[in-house]
Amino acid sequence: MIPKVYREVIDLGDGREISIETGKLAKQAHGSVVVQSGKCMLLCTVVSNYRQSDVDFLPLTVDYREKFAASGRYPGGFFKREARPSDGEVLTMRLVDRVLRPLFPKDYHSETQVMIQLMSHDENVMPDAMAGLAASAAIQLSDFPFECAISEARVGRVNGEFIINPTRAQLEESDIDMMIGASADSVMMVEGEMDEISEEEMTEAIKFAHEAIKVQCAAQLRLAEAFGKKEVREYEPERADEDLAKKIHEMAYDKVYAVAKQGSSKHERGAAFSEIKEEIKATFSEEELEDFGGLISKYYSQAEKAAVRNLTLNEGLRLDGRKTTDIRPIWCEVDYLPSVHGSSIFTRGETQALATVTLGTSREANKIDMPSYEGEETFYLHYNFPPFCTGEARPIRGTSRREVGHGNLAQRALKGMIPEDCPYTVRIVSEVLESNGSSSMATVCSGTMALMDAGVKMKKPVSGIAMGLISDADSGKYAVLSDILGDEDHLGDMDFKVTGTADGITACQMDIKVKGLSYEILVNALKQARDGRLHILEKLTDTIPQPNNEVKAHAPKMVTRTIPGEYIGALIGPGGKVIQELQKATGCTIVINEDPVTEEGLVEILGTDQEGIDAVLAKIDSITFKPVVNSVYEVKVVKMLDFGAVVEYMDAPGNEVLLHVSELAWERTENVSDVVNMGDVFDVKYFGIDSRTRKEKVSRKALLPRPPRPEGDRSKDDKPRGDRKPRPDRREK
Repeated sequence: MIPKVYREVIDLGDGREISIETGKLAKQAHGSVVVQSGKCMLLCTVVSNYRQSDVDFLPLTVDYREKFAASGRYPGGFFKREARPSDGEVLTMRLVDRVLRPLFPKDYHSETQVMIQLMSHDENVMPDAMAGLAASAAIQLSDFPFECAISEARVGRVNGEFIINPTRAQLEESDIDMMIGASADSVMMVEGEMDEISEEEMTEAIKFAHEAIKVQCAAQLRLAEAFGKKEVREYEPERADEDLAKKIHEMAYDKVYAVAKQGSSKHERGAAFSEIKEEIKATFSEEELEDFGGLISKYYSQAEKAAVRNLTLNEGLRLDGRKTTDIRPIWCEVDYLPSVHGSSIFTRGETQALATVTLGTSREANKIDMPSYEGEETFYLHYNFPPFCTGEARPIRGTSRREVGHGNLAQRALKGMIPEDCPYTVRIVSEVLESNGSSSMATVCSGTMALMDAGVKMKKPVSGIAMGLISDADSGKYAVLSDILGDEDHLGDMDFKVTGTADGITACQMDIKVKGLSYEILVNALKQARDGRLHILEKLTDTIPQPNNEVKAHAPKMVTRTIPGEYIGALIGPGGKVIQELQKATGCTIVINEDPVTEEGLVEILGTDQEGIDAVLAKIDSITFKPVVNSVYEVKVVKMLDFGAVVEYMDAPGNEVLLHVSELAWERTENVSDVVNMGDVFDVKYFGIDSRTRKEKVSRKALLPRPPRPEGDRSKDDKPRGDRKPRPDRREK
């Protein structure tokens, strides 16, 4: 017997709907829902252990996976089984995690797992836009201590009109692709890419998405009420001691405030703060430290945070001595690495990124093979964050989710500035060598310069900046911080990264930790970010004003040529013989792609030697050479036969045609060698396909003057009309 199913429907306002249902699947999970739009179905389950973990943080895992069966496909690879998550799946996990995590109580430490699975795919529905809704709806059906319902929505803009959760086709035409996460009251997360839009336009897009999210949050609450709202579970809270907290605050606050006001470097400041903490711990006995050690560290951190925040709010000063709008000193350099195709160093304060650019053919495109999307990227960026960049030693266990997310943000910032006619596949790799605040924005800046150093004709240079916000709800004070430090990232109420050209925003990422942030403050923060971006952009263009005119001498040159589809086979040759020998002889890489619509062949020629590229082009011209009827061509004799000479077109080596003995000269020719010899070069006229022989016909004699005929050597057609007998009149018979 099928159990009772509870269902809520959300109207997207344009004929599309999203439904949330529960009661049928995965009932042993602490909460489970199926979210559906069209034929797209997501199953989300949530489970949280009832015993607190022995850690001082929330061990939350958000897992998003797409099943290949959802789109009727097999997984690639030898083992036909879904393996590690793709970058696309990791990015969706991060989007959901960033909104959920702040809404759990700070003292809730039970291991919690959110699993979202794409079970059925619809090509007109992008499933990542519904993942946050599914996660929150499942939590609302559980007994977790969770602050409020949230949801996420994608917003696009086509022809000036905003769209909630656009299709992939609509997104191709959109100048905005933003994902917004929010509760009914507050926006909490923003991430996306834009086509050089203004700060006001970005704010309007956020407002539009928030209105749709409010409807989705209300639907979750109705579903939970109908299903039967569970009592929130009881859990063992963290130990607290208000008297101890007050004592440590009094001992630490003024000292921390004084150190913070000195404007010292990261390591000096860290050492001074550690010394204050050790002095405080020294006032306690060994028994007290054993009993209250964890609380002492916790309350010291709270006092440190309060002192640093108040320094900024009260005096407008920051940890390194800057004012709120100041940007740290910047120095840049290009062409640092001699062997790469393009390179640059960007250093801002204590953050440094070294970027490299590699140019390749379409064969090097990044293949994307997900159940919800198949395609390839001809521009992509990889970001590496080794432990030494923060002065740490720890094992490297593959690419982290953070590295995937930061690299994706930088890629989205730059990709719109790569021209559509760029013939190369372009890969950027950013190596973060030092980090104290926004290495992802340093990656954008170094990536821009490396692209220009490589000779990629960027439409416009792009810069990026990380911003912060410190606010006090009681006093109404707030401070927007330009170019935040790593420490300011943790103690602020909002951190956001904005990238763009001189004309508008190209990408953003925001995490808002304070409730009810006004749109007025958001716009002011974005405008302050614009001033910072333009300052940084000026530093980049001072270093390299525009893209280099040519790629470097050791970098490959790319030439593309379109050929008729009928010649693709001839260029490849039997078993690839022709193209392989050509690559070996010229040192070039040759890639041929067939256009599925026109069936033409797009030939990519990549090589460092111009002579080699020219040789490939000459071979293509030779293979695709098609003489025009009644045109004259220069030829060379390459073979002598009894009945003529085989000649080769000088403009198309390898293209040969038979010059018949009868077309050598007007005079009767007994021996071919009487007229031409091996290696002779002369002109011939092309007559096309001979109707009698069905072979191509060329003639040498057609270009020679016709000799006059001797007197008396007239044919019957040369007789005067008066000598001809009259025809009998048939009508007389």
